[in-house]
Formats: sequence, structure tokens, C-alpha cells
Amino acid sequence: MPRNTLRLLWRNRLAALGGLVILGLFAVSWLAPAIAPFDPDTGDVRRERLLPPGTAGHVLGTDSLGRDVLSRLVWGSRVSLKVGFVAVGIATLIGLALGALAGYRGGLVDGIVMRFCDLMLCFPSMFLILAVIAVLEPSIWNVMIVIGLTGWMGVARLVRAELISLKNRDFALAARAMGASGLRIILVHLLPNAMGPVLVTATLGVAGAILTESALSFLGLGVQPPTPTWGSMLTEGKDYLQRAWWLSLYPGLAILVTVLSYNLLGEGLREALDPHNREAVPR
Repeated sequence: MPRNTLRLLWRNRLAALGGLVILGLFAVSWLAPAIAPFDPDTGDVRRERLLPPGTAGHVLGTDSLGRDVLSRLVWGSRVSLKVGFVAVGIATLIGLALGALAGYRGGLVDGIVMRFCDLMLCFPSMFLILAVIAVLEPSIWNVMIVIGLTGWMGVARLVRAELISLKNRDFALAARAMGASGLRIILVHLLPNAMGPVLVTATLGVAGAILTESALSFLGLGVQPPTPTWGSMLTEGKDYLQRAWWLSLYPGLAILVTVLSYNLLGEGLREALDPHNREAVPR
């Protein structure tokens, strides 16, 4: 990433804060075995059931099975971050491939790809995901693949528009005149110049994927117990809203902070990658 872009990103306090929070979440998920004070899957139902925060060494309390809420939050961050990145990675790769093909080739190929994209956009993504997950066995890999396969359309349309604008520029015409193949022109000359908007879209897409995974887990169609996820923790806490408010509050806050951080970082990237803003930064 260019230094000017990093300077602009760091000067944006909200974007910098979002990036620092995301880095902190990655550190927490990576160090989960060392940070989590208890085993997230075991607890004492008789003695430690529904303990309030700060009781018996449980900083955030315990759930209905006596399991430590903080430990489950820490381990649940692994699932949410993994789903977000893998799902968006799948969607971005598909969108890059189809968008580049449509934008560079044009004509009939462009028409076929864009009509398929329009067809996919006609279906509400959540209902499509629910239908596929209901047929397949709910698991973390199925959730990531389904979210990725249903979220590539925006990237494809964006890449197509960028390549239509770039393919007739002087550098692309010069590469074609020198005998470069179409694949080389796309990979070496066109896509690198179109990655700015794609990076912003992917960053915002991670937040959407995390929300989708949480919704699926809340409905019982996501990652299955006993693996802790923030969405499943919300589901477990909805039956104890008046008696044990902490079961829903803390996973809800974790989702809120994570999604907000990605949105702030994505908005900061959009402003930092704007050519007018980059030119204004002194070297």
C-alpha cells in the first residue's frame, strides 16, 4: 500500500481506531488458548450456573451450563473472523474473475456474465443462504462457502466498470501492441489499477459476512454447538434476558464493535485511496 495512503489512513482517527481494534481482535483470537481463563466448553452446572459478572473469578459471568462467558467470547472471535475473511476471499476471487472477464471481453461475454449477476441479485441473499444451508449440513465450512458464493455480485460489477474504463488507456494499448496476451494484460496491467475500490468493498464485506454468520448461528443454522460463536451465544441468552442480561449483552457488543470497526476502516480506506486526497498529502 502506498505511503501516502497509509498516512491518510492514519490521519483519519476513526479509521485508525477501527484498524487498531481489528488488530486487537486478531491478537485475541490468535492467543485464545492463553488468554481464555477457562475451558469454553465445560462448566459446573450445579455450582456455577448463571453467575453474574465478577463472581468466582468469572469476569463476565457464566451461562446456563456454568461455562465462562469471557472464555466463550474469546474463542468465538476465532469463528467470526475466520468466517468473515474466508467468505469474503471466496466472493472477491469469484467477483474478480467474472468482472475482469466481462469488462475486458465485452460483447456477448459481458452480456452473459452481467445477466447472471442480475439473476443472482434478484434473490434475497439471506433467503438464498438459508435455503442452501437447510439442504446442506450446517458447519463452519458450509457457512463460509455459501456466504462467499452468494456475495460476489457487487465485486464483479465494480471490477467490470473499472476494466471498461482502464482497458483503453495508453498503458493497456501499449501492452497489447507489444503482443501481451489478454490474460497478462488483465493480471499485470488492469487488475492492479482496479484493486483500490475492490479492497474497500472487501473490507466492508467482512463486516457483512460476520453479521450473516451471526444471524445463521442465532437461527441454529450456523456453526453447531459446542463450538462457541457470538451468534449462538445470543441464542442461548435470549431465554434469560431478565434473569441473566449479560448472556446477550456481551456477545451483542462484540458483534457491534467488530462490525463497526470494519465499517470505519473501510470508509477510511475509501477516502485514503481517493486520488484527489492522495495528491494533497505532502511527501
